[in-house]
Amino acid sequence: MELDWLAICGWGAGSILWAEIVRDLYHALSHQWPWLYRHHVWHHRVFRRDLTFANAEIYQQAQWHNDFPECLVMLAMAIAFSGLAWWLDAAHYSATGLGIVYVLGFLVSCMARGSGSEWARQLTDITHMPGPFLAPPSAWIVNRPYHWRHHFDDDRAYYCSTFSLVDKLMGTALSLKGKTVAVTGASGTLGRSLLLHLHKAGAKPVALTSKPQAIAIELDGERVELKTLTWSVGREWELAEHLHKIDILVLNHGTNGHGDRTPEAIARAYEVNAFSSLRLLNLFLETVRTNEDIASKEVWVNTSEAEVLPAVSPLYELSKRTLGDLVTLRRLDAPCAIRKLVLGPFKSNLNPIGVMSGDRIARQIVALAKRDVRNIIVTINPLTYLLFPLKEGMNSLYFRWFSQPAEQLGAADMEVKASANSAGRNG
Repeated sequence: MELDWLAICGWGAGSILWAEIVRDLYHALSHQWPWLYRHHVWHHRVFRRDLTFANAEIYQQAQWHNDFPECLVMLAMAIAFSGLAWWLDAAHYSATGLGIVYVLGFLVSCMARGSGSEWARQLTDITHMPGPFLAPPSAWIVNRPYHWRHHFDDDRAYYCSTFSLVDKLMGTALSLKGKTVAVTGASGTLGRSLLLHLHKAGAKPVALTSKPQAIAIELDGERVELKTLTWSVGREWELAEHLHKIDILVLNHGTNGHGDRTPEAIARAYEVNAFSSLRLLNLFLETVRTNEDIASKEVWVNTSEAEVLPAVSPLYELSKRTLGDLVTLRRLDAPCAIRKLVLGPFKSNLNPIGVMSGDRIARQIVALAKRDVRNIIVTINPLTYLLFPLKEGMNSLYFRWFSQPAEQLGAADMEVKASANSAGRNG
């Protein structure tokens, strides 16, 4: 009996997932095949950047030109899936009727929208509803900010409608094309490699470095000079004006004192590896103000494998763990996506005994980011893939349960904080 229920649930869930995969592949094909695109473009013509539609008649026509044939293809493939299930498992194939009913729901709602039903539009066309975005693009479920990017960021990406699985598999869950991406630690091994692979992915990289000279990358045997901004730890506020023009900020700078444990080394490790990145993170998050910012802006933070495993450098481990925990805490209320880069030991000036290639790591970071992986782990140590998700999940729950976002703090708490800040300035 247990096996029967397992088979029934498997075929039922599989039929729904199959319907969604068919829809997303049909959508992707609509942007590749000119004949289909002539019909699909109606869907793109109707919406303004605030997701209001320009013309009610065009909106209705878009349903018949795009959504209706899409639903018919989904229905045909759902029936084909049911036939396959009958051939493979005749005793349980009837569960695939769930997928057919699921598709019929989309077909009926599409016809209602095409007939001019405002009630159907508001109830069923959720990802196109106007209004303020209340959260960043979701990682697995397509929400309004996620789908907004398909219309106004890059229409050759973000194809998914309900689940983002197909985009993740195709590498279209994040488009870097045309995005301005600033990388700190740009003169280091990983920084330069990231700038190179971001450039190859179609981004417009900006180098943030403490060195006085301009940063350049070598592309196809040619030297390409990048826009370079010079900054220093402790003066992060000088970058505030530039951050408004940045789409993605990659916090990659750091220091490694190896065995040094002097008071000066402790202060420097925490200042460079933790607090400097936190200040830049907070400055960048302050630039996220509009729906477009929420949908398009991101922060990537190199917290390192040292979050969960020894790095044979105690101060590096302690400061990176602090940064990792602070980023986990900040993620809970962040107005845009924040990714962690959890990297194993790669050969660089900071770590001359590293065993991995900085170029290979950078290539994998960009590839995994395009699949919308929020915790990007690149290492040769299999333990990290097990330990980091556990650590991150437990810390996130702990911080969520025992802390409050700023807007939930009482007026008295806010007043105490303001007084303390004032006293600190006066002191």
